[in-house]
Amino acid sequence: MCAVPTKDTTPERAVRSLLTRKGYRYRLHRRDLPGTPDIVFPGRRKVIFVNGCFWHGHAGCSKGRIPKSRPEYWIPKIARNIENDKRNLTELTIQGWRALTVWQCELRQPLRLEKKLSKFLKP
Repeated sequence: MCAVPTKDTTPERAVRSLLTRKGYRYRLHRRDLPGTPDIVFPGRRKVIFVNGCFWHGHAGCSKGRIPKSRPEYWIPKIARNIENDKRNLTELTIQGWRALTVWQCELRQPLRLEKKLSKFLKP
C-alpha cells in the first residue's frame, strides 16, 4: 500500500491540466484544511477532491467494487475511507468551504467533466 501515491496521481494531474487550460489558478494539498483537498481555490473558498473509484468506494462504478480476495481486510478499509470523506466534507462545509468530488471514472468523459468543473467554479 505504501507504493500507492496520495498526491500527484494520474487522475489528479488530468484534472489540474484541464483547469490550467481553462485559466484557473489554484493551490495544491492545503494541509490546514480537513482531508487535505487535492485542489484549493482560496479566493473562491472552494475545494476539489479527486478520488480513485476503488479506494473511496464509488457506488455504481465497476472500478469501485470490493475485491473477492480478503474481503475481511478490504471492506473495513474502504468503509473507513468513505466515513473519512463524509466527515471531511461536513467539516469543510462548517468552515464555509464548498467542495466537489471528482471521481476517477469521470475522466473518461472530459467534456462532461469540464462542464461540471466550470459550473462548480462559477462565481
